[in-house]
Amino acid sequence: MKFTQKDIRELAARWLPSDRVPHHIRIHTDTSDFFRIEYDDAVILRGHPYLIRHNAKEGRFGVDEEVKFWVKRAVDLGDGSYKILKLVFYEKFKVTVGGIEFQCFRSPRKEARILELVGDHKNFMHGLSTEDEKLNIVRVIEMIKGKRMDSLIAETEVDHETYFHNLFPRIFQKYIECVEAIRFLHDHGEKHGDIRRDHILVDADTGSYRWIDFDFNYRHRENIYGYDIFGLGNILAFLVGKGDVLLHDLKKAGASCLENFQGEDMNIIFNNRVMNLRKMYPYIPKALNDVLMHFSVGSKWFYEDTSQLLNDLAAVIPSAKKSR
Repeated sequence: MKFTQKDIRELAARWLPSDRVPHHIRIHTDTSDFFRIEYDDAVILRGHPYLIRHNAKEGRFGVDEEVKFWVKRAVDLGDGSYKILKLVFYEKFKVTVGGIEFQCFRSPRKEARILELVGDHKNFMHGLSTEDEKLNIVRVIEMIKGKRMDSLIAETEVDHETYFHNLFPRIFQKYIECVEAIRFLHDHGEKHGDIRRDHILVDADTGSYRWIDFDFNYRHRENIYGYDIFGLGNILAFLVGKGDVLLHDLKKAGASCLENFQGEDMNIIFNNRVMNLRKMYPYIPKALNDVLMHFSVGSKWFYEDTSQLLNDLAAVIPSAKKSR
């Protein structure tokens, strides 16, 4: 079906207040140049119309609201729901972890495969993939009502010991579910590719922790899942520490525990982050701290797959109860 401006305005009038219905609408059937697709434009994907609202934004590592021009918030003019349209965007970069170099790149096709694979799995974002007239793979993502997991942790206004004994046990169980979800991907020959703490949203309706953004892929020489596993370790350290425990912050605060730390106690990727958190918080169970130390500079061996990590996490639960 070919849509006219009048068609789009009539559809938009069903879902938007009258003063928000645009008078002039540019209609796109080719999303190759995503910079040209702006507010109040319409995108037609296989005969289905979407009205563009805003570009998505994200804040990471102190960069507030970085605009992602290839990710658009849109109104589905079929049912009035809000969706996220992820348009085709390619970028590449290299990461070195434990002496292993990973070549990372965006792959819309990979994300499309994973969306189909996970279906309505409670620990992943949901959506579908479609194509524009130039066969660009566009992912149409359902909105998740909720906040980023790391933001919720940062907003927790209690001391660490209170957090660890009263709040962390439930968070830890949710984290284990997240690891099990990644194992589900790995068992099907897929990987997340960009495991970060800001890529977990807490669903406000169900309380589930849900992975988002699967479009990064990476080439590997030694372990197909290694980069994912290191990401899981970084998230665990963040959750156990109630945020990142940084040498810079400890020095600035004149923390007495600072003299206890050595190079081997630090994160294998981010050398300013403490992994040996038991030296700072002695009530952390040794079994849990041992898991963290497998992601440290001093580790003699690293986890090769998620099953090894899950086995060690399962052993932590009795220790965690005993420490309370």
